[in-house]
Amino acid sequence: MTRLFLTLTFLGAAVLAPALSVPAAAQTPTAAAQTPSAEGLWEQIDEKTGKAESWFRIYKKGDVYEGQIVKMFPKPGEDPNVEWRCDKCEGEDKGQPVLGMALIKGMKRNGLAYEGGTITDPRDGNVYRALMNLSPDGKTMEMRGYLGIALFGRSQTWKRLPDDAMGP
Repeated sequence: MTRLFLTLTFLGAAVLAPALSVPAAAQTPTAAAQTPSAEGLWEQIDEKTGKAESWFRIYKKGDVYEGQIVKMFPKPGEDPNVEWRCDKCEGEDKGQPVLGMALIKGMKRNGLAYEGGTITDPRDGNVYRALMNLSPDGKTMEMRGYLGIALFGRSQTWKRLPDDAMGP
C-alpha cells in the first residue's frame, strides 16, 4: 500500500513539475484581461414589439460609468423632434432632447456587475437606482432599474452591438 502511495505521489509531482516551473504570470491571463467591460454600444429592445427601441453607448467617465442614448427608432406616427424631449425630467435635463442625454449615471464596476448608479426614464422623468450585470462572454447585459431594493424593479436584457454599428 505504501509503495502504491509513493508511486502516485511521484507521478503527481512529475505531472505538476512543468506547470510549477512556469512563472505564474505566464500561466493565466490577468483577471482584468479575462473580464469583459460594459463599455461599448448596446441595443435596448422594446419588450412588447421585440424591435429595437434605442441604442446606448456605455463609457467610463472618471471612476464611474455612464450611458447615453446614441440612436432611437421612432414608432409609426412619432415625431422624434417633438416627442423625444425629457419634458418631465428635472434640473438641467428638463426639456432637453433625449438623444445624446446621459440617462445612466454613477455606475461603479465590481467585476461583471456595475452598481451604485442611477437610470432616468425619459418618459416620466423618474430616476431609479440601477444595476448592470454583464454576461461572462460580454455579449448581453441585464439592466435593472429599481426603487429602494433591487427586488422591486424591472429588468431588460440588452445586446452588445459591434463598435462600428453606428457607421463613420
